[in-house]
Amino acid sequence: MSISNTPRTATIDDAPLVGRTLTRAFGDDPMMRWFFPDDASREAGLERYFSTLFTRQYVHHAVCERTEAAAAFWVPPEAQAKAVPDEETVQELRTILGDRAPLFGEAVENAARHTPRQPHWYLAVIGADPATQGQGHGAALLRSGLAKADAAGMPAYLESSKPSNLPFYEHFGFTVREKLRLPGNGPELWAMWRAPRRPTDS
Repeated sequence: MSISNTPRTATIDDAPLVGRTLTRAFGDDPMMRWFFPDDASREAGLERYFSTLFTRQYVHHAVCERTEAAAAFWVPPEAQAKAVPDEETVQELRTILGDRAPLFGEAVENAARHTPRQPHWYLAVIGADPATQGQGHGAALLRSGLAKADAAGMPAYLESSKPSNLPFYEHFGFTVREKLRLPGNGPELWAMWRAPRRPTDS
């Protein structure tokens, strides 16, 4: 039986599923491997990281959706000021990241300096379990979020540190706006932008 790829709202009760799914999705992501360089502890670190972001930040201030094998967190423009982690969340992330926390902080600050000032929907996180690749989970969540952005007449913005994902986003109308190198000789980050579409646009 195929796993459902129908988007639904992710609630706090979905935290274990969301954490596991995003851990699998980002296991080979260059930026996440940079933040969690130890192979032995990476999986546990990633699960704590994504669960913390979801339960303390995005589930309260973002549009969080999931399928049975993927999750996405979208932040509309009116929520972006509130979606910034509070001090308690920042401290928890520092604990999770250990000696990589300073690099993480620099990376976040660097990316923030390049964030467009124009109001937009921000795709903070999207990931699908690699075991379900090709079943349309990520595409379903991307379409759902973009439909909301389009309905609001808003552009969309994301950052990707995995070059193989760029054609996927380009298929949905994103274009590379800028390429960044994260501090501390970190991985490259591609900033991508998509103009809003009307219902009649292809």
